[in-house]
Amino acid sequence: MNDARKVYVKSFGCQMNVYDSRRMADTLAPEGYVETTAAEDADLVILNTCHIREKAAEKVYSELGRVRVMKDAAAAQGRDVTVAVAGCVAQAEGEEIIRRAPAVDLVFGPQSYHRLPELLDRVKRHGKAVDTEFPADDKFNHLAQPSRAAIRARGVSAFVTVQEGCDKFCTFCVVPYTRGAEVSRPVQKVVAEIEHLAAAGVREITLIGQNVNAYHGEGPDGRAWALPQLLQRAAQIHGIARLRYTTSHPRDMNDDLIAAHRDLVSLMPQLHLPVQSGSDRILAAMNRRHSRADYLKIVHRLRQARPDLALTSDFIVGFPGETERDFADTLSLIEEIGFSGSFSFKYSQRPGTPGADMEDQIAEEVKSERLQRLQDLIDRQQDAFNQSCVGKSFDVLFEKPGRHQGQVVGRSPYLQPVPVEAPQSLIGEVAKVTIIEALGNSLLGRLGPSQSSPQAAAKIPPHPESALLRAGV
Repeated sequence: MNDARKVYVKSFGCQMNVYDSRRMADTLAPEGYVETTAAEDADLVILNTCHIREKAAEKVYSELGRVRVMKDAAAAQGRDVTVAVAGCVAQAEGEEIIRRAPAVDLVFGPQSYHRLPELLDRVKRHGKAVDTEFPADDKFNHLAQPSRAAIRARGVSAFVTVQEGCDKFCTFCVVPYTRGAEVSRPVQKVVAEIEHLAAAGVREITLIGQNVNAYHGEGPDGRAWALPQLLQRAAQIHGIARLRYTTSHPRDMNDDLIAAHRDLVSLMPQLHLPVQSGSDRILAAMNRRHSRADYLKIVHRLRQARPDLALTSDFIVGFPGETERDFADTLSLIEEIGFSGSFSFKYSQRPGTPGADMEDQIAEEVKSERLQRLQDLIDRQQDAFNQSCVGKSFDVLFEKPGRHQGQVVGRSPYLQPVPVEAPQSLIGEVAKVTIIEALGNSLLGRLGPSQSSPQAAAKIPPHPESALLRAGV
């Protein structure tokens, strides 16, 4: 194993890229590659890129400048390093990346990473390779399952892709062009992957997709299953204590999915539901296909079904034509709903999208000022939500040792980090914790007296692999 080649994968952007990066490493493992967290030690460096925001793409080119210096230094020592760019920037720009960054040897899109061994062989034979096709075959049929050791090294929470692509064609978004049309994985393939993860000690699964609640995978009965059915099936898998899903679209938040938030104990009371704007005029220009009133009605129904639900969202400020009145509508929507957090961005023109060619582009300084006002409001709401947690008891899934000796850190049902003074034997377990202080983005807790109650133990039993996780086996 000392002669094994090393691969370093760096992800930019969304959870889908994190999942894809891990599957790239899994695909390369049978070829003799082992993962490393140090780029300078790697024989293969992969930058898995995001094309949603302009700055995200520019960060990739900046990173490639640093990689080029590292590659030159390795060459001076007689060591060859292969550099690859993957993901949505690769899909969108293709050979332009190699022209702009000659240190890059391989460019491939998000639908091609199951062919990595073949592509690396092509680089070895021809020097450079580009693959940005949308292959007819399903890449998931060709991916190797990660080893139990690899799963355990990644922790007790895992992403599972169930759906890719998007058919919504929001005018600001490149996803339909870089990820393609909506495609859903068959239920049995998803279930098999979750069972494999659970057998290695994973306790929490997040089902992910660009438009995850548009899921329509083939079920074992031959019919198309929707996301609520898939969640119900995933909830039955032994060892899985928690379920989440992201990212969803308001148009696909139907009655059955709302009912799942009421009925499934393992579905966490936290939902990311992007709205983008509170102005009907801007929502129409974005081609969001829902109104402000639609969104408010959905939120009301969700909170009726699950009163303890916390919401996060996405907001874009400075979309072409956005007036101060439009922006005020967004702020008033935030005030009316109350969010526990958000991802907020200035609009950036993405080549090839309708928004890029719209008139009335907003000045950068106006966008910056609006973003600051919006984020200040969201920050106040997030602080208020975190303060409201103080004194309450939550089930916390413990993930890793804390920064201080004698501490372990877990996640609340709302995804906040919760450091607690407790033994490391709790890693991989769910225990009741009382929140004693809000610390910015995290919550300080202590083990509560109800952690060993029969009711709590019956609700979420210990996972049989937890001891192996703690031991790092």
